[in-house]
Amino acid sequence: MSFDVVNLCAAVVIFSLLMYILLDGADLGVGMLFALFTDQDDRRRLVASILPVWDANETWLVLFAGGLLALFPAAYSLMFTGLYLPLFIMLLALFGRAVALQYRSHASSRFRLMQDVVFILSSLLAAFFQGIMAGVVIDGLLPSGPLAWIAPFPLLCGVAVVASYLLLGCGWVRWRLRGNIGQRASRLALLFLGLTIAAFVALGCLHPAYPAMAWQYAGGKILLLASLALCFVVALLLFSQRLILPLIAALLLMTCLLGVVVAAIYPWLIPNVITLQQASASPATQSFILTGIAIVMPLTLIYNSWSFWVFRGKVE
Repeated sequence: MSFDVVNLCAAVVIFSLLMYILLDGADLGVGMLFALFTDQDDRRRLVASILPVWDANETWLVLFAGGLLALFPAAYSLMFTGLYLPLFIMLLALFGRAVALQYRSHASSRFRLMQDVVFILSSLLAAFFQGIMAGVVIDGLLPSGPLAWIAPFPLLCGVAVVASYLLLGCGWVRWRLRGNIGQRASRLALLFLGLTIAAFVALGCLHPAYPAMAWQYAGGKILLLASLALCFVVALLLFSQRLILPLIAALLLMTCLLGVVVAAIYPWLIPNVITLQQASASPATQSFILTGIAIVMPLTLIYNSWSFWVFRGKVE
């Protein structure tokens, strides 16, 4: 099998994951921010800012999971044999998030409060367990038992993802909402930026070999230095009058951080367990799937872009 085709398949899967992190990560961040915005009108506006786009954003998770299954079936079976419990909790949380979002406007005051609690908890659990699953894979804890994720590195990865999504959520709120809520989101963004930096530094201290491995590649050096620079850029842009700039900088920061992780574990898919080459499907399967993705992925990008364009205005 051509090594370049395997790398192309990996790039497709990573791109789907990146799009999910950037788009639905912000939505989950807004859901977690519900706990810090208790005014009902503020909450109504928070929901209105993501309600038209959240389901399209979640499509990228489907593309990621489907692409991983079809293009790297051996790794898929290894991952979800050991991750079925956090995966089930994450999917249940996403379902709870969807129900709370869709039916909030139709509920009575008493049930709306209950749905808000569900929205907060489901957003938090979805983000936290996505980080845990990533931590288990990066830490090379597969194949393992159902509770292998209860370890320092996966749990810290969960905290890092929660902080990162909250940062994206603050950037989204600052851009989309006018008034005091946007100003408060700017102040919270500084807090969550600090937590994100602290969490990733702690992860690097737990596994110092990973930053060193990323540094071996020219691209890894660029991504590491860009991540460091973007931490300062995000903080500075929070004082800018251009409301969208902090969100763009935070999205670039998440992109660079994911790139660093990929560079650190390449060519492994699960470090010290299975490589991309070993996990890949047959050439015929990969060619067939890549042909389908070449059609589906641009359509998904067009739909996402159209949704954002139609609902690009400020939420009053």
